Amino acid sequence: MKQDSDLRNNLKSIRTRLGMSQQDLANIANVTRQTISGVESGLYAPSVAITLRLAKALGCQVEDLFWLERDLPEIEAVLAKPVPNGQQLRVSMARVGGQWIAYPLIGKDAFRQDMIPADGETVAVVRQSDLGGSPQEELPKGFPDISKLSHPQDESTSQTGTNKVRVRLLDDNLDTLHNTVVIAGCAPVISLWARATERWHPQLRVQYNFANSMAALHSLCRGEAHIAGMHLYDSKTGEYNTPFVRDVLAGREAVLITLGVWEEGLLLKSGNPMGIRTVTDLVSGGATIVNREIGSGSRMLLEQTLQKEQIPFDTVQGFDNILKNHQDVAQAVVRGVADAGMSTGSIAAAFGLGFIPLNQSRYDLVILKEYLEEEPVQQLLSTLGHRMVHSQFEILGGYDISKIGEVVATV
Repeated sequence: MKQDSDLRNNLKSIRTRLGMSQQDLANIANVTRQTISGVESGLYAPSVAITLRLAKALGCQVEDLFWLERDLPEIEAVLAKPVPNGQQLRVSMARVGGQWIAYPLIGKDAFRQDMIPADGETVAVVRQSDLGGSPQEELPKGFPDISKLSHPQDESTSQTGTNKVRVRLLDDNLDTLHNTVVIAGCAPVISLWARATERWHPQLRVQYNFANSMAALHSLCRGEAHIAGMHLYDSKTGEYNTPFVRDVLAGREAVLITLGVWEEGLLLKSGNPMGIRTVTDLVSGGATIVNREIGSGSRMLLEQTLQKEQIPFDTVQGFDNILKNHQDVAQAVVRGVADAGMSTGSIAAAFGLGFIPLNQSRYDLVILKEYLEEEPVQQLLSTLGHRMVHSQFEILGGYDISKIGEVVATV
């Protein structure tokens, strides 16, 4: 045997999953334990005969055990968000607006209920010269430079082209990545829509990146998503979403398609033991709330309602206790961390909580016109009229989908 720096294997993981020691496998494959140890550590490349014996002993194909690292393609991509210093990343990938986008799978972004499979891993940072010179590539050994990538604090500032990485894909089939539609938004029903769509179009993959309304819109503007979901009300014009889209996209053409109208209001403990009926009761009853971050539709509704009732923000206990999504708000009320929080009727029903409706908000999908003709986007949008999608929304409750799929504005 001799070392082959391009040969990779997962012999140890398969062996241990089967409950076998190195000696057990060596006995079955008729090799020495030192051979098993050397192969697992990458010190030795086994002969064809030993490779076949190992595969037979473990009940798998040779391709399941060994692969050549250089066989896996590498592509240049733009990171969708800042990442910790020096961390090599698992990423999911999609093609958006003619460039590859890499979405780091770290922290909560790595999970829904179970861990999200990766499409690849970053292997190098590509630094752009401040003077516009040729990109400089650094190999993983020097990876700490990833912290020096440009990531503006202002979400309206484009990050495209300033944070490029090399990504080694974990599969050489690019069709799945090309057939991925990326949606940024905060409506839990997006995941229901995505799963129903994937059943109807098995070759299509829908990637749902959680983001509040303004963050989703900025993600669309930066070229990190095909579709942004939002539910923001402009009190000056009396319009939903359109004024914000005009402001952020600044002349780029887009369409707004309605996903549905949902009830927004106060989540309360089951049975409403504090007798809360209005936002005024939050203050008079000494209730503690949890709030959402700036840019979310729920926070904007709370602030607008308090202003209408002439209630100072700082008189509401917990106004600065910030949570990042509807589910966390509901769980805070369930656990007794808070007496109330702003969310939707469907979330209240899902968690068995009380609910005081304050508003009906239109949730729109914002899509740049340049993406509308792409086949994966067309396939996804076509399912808005499908009964399978409607059924998922209807049994959830709290949604009016009578105008689902309607184009409500163009900008």
